[in-house]
Amino acid sequence: MSARTKVAVVGSGNIGTDLMIKMIRLSDQLEIAAMAGIDPDSDGLARARRLKVATTHEGIDGLVRLDEFAEVEYVFDATSAGAHQRHDEVLRGLGRTVIDLTPAAIGPYVVPPVNLDEHLGAPNVNMVTCGGQATIPIVAAVAAVAPVHYGEIIASMSARSAGPGTRANIDEFTETTAAAIEKVGGAARGKAIIVLNPAEPPLIMRDTVHCLVSGADTEAITASVEAMVGRVQAYVPGYRLKQKVQFEAIAADDPLGAVLTTEGARDPVKVSVFLEVEGAAHYLPAYAGNLDIMTSAALRTAERIAVHRRGKETTR
Repeated sequence: MSARTKVAVVGSGNIGTDLMIKMIRLSDQLEIAAMAGIDPDSDGLARARRLKVATTHEGIDGLVRLDEFAEVEYVFDATSAGAHQRHDEVLRGLGRTVIDLTPAAIGPYVVPPVNLDEHLGAPNVNMVTCGGQATIPIVAAVAAVAPVHYGEIIASMSARSAGPGTRANIDEFTETTAAAIEKVGGAARGKAIIVLNPAEPPLIMRDTVHCLVSGADTEAITASVEAMVGRVQAYVPGYRLKQKVQFEAIAADDPLGAVLTTEGARDPVKVSVFLEVEGAAHYLPAYAGNLDIMTSAALRTAERIAVHRRGKETTR
């Protein structure tokens, strides 16, 4: 039996191709056995063939007909939220674990340094969004030491790094990210904003996180945020703080302060964290940190699931 778990990727665009290359270069736990797409001329399928990975341009239907699929245990879906609905039905019906990189959110939201260990046995896990992977760890870090009454994130990325799938999923992106800010990040209310920046030359991914908290211990919040940044850097080396964590007291006569006081907040404070994410440039340029953090998080998740399940098998 192979020491590595065999997997497949559905989607031969930017995200699926970067994920394939990451697996080949970096993973000692996973082996990519097949890639499926719907464009026979896509660069992703061409690269897969050169790398001796089995391919099909007939999507999920072609994938399940490949001989190599018989040994596949996990399938990464790097297509769209709409397509994922059917992909999930097919794959789970065949007993495969699904790692969903679309905003479909059929399975539980997973952000590796925050809640991965809670969902190692799930048949489908959702990687939220690139903005969510970059910012939810920070919301969770703040929420670990202070009540977060409201969390807002602004994810800014180069328009060049947003392919057709990303553009088609803009509405799902904001809805899924906002929901995960609450369910995973721990904020009472969440909001997400995405900005596709057309600047030339392309700008690196940048993210801003605002948390409205009460009873803020600035030293504890700063320490918690910095520790979380270190945990994310373990699998996304280009993830970093742009400056020190910022704190701003909200005046009693501020309308926002009045609302928070009504909701039970004490001495409301706005915590602001500014991040940037530089990609590893395995497939796309370094400015595409939004894609890099998504594929890196998915890879981290699948590897951890593989180790966990292998360990359970050896103890039976």
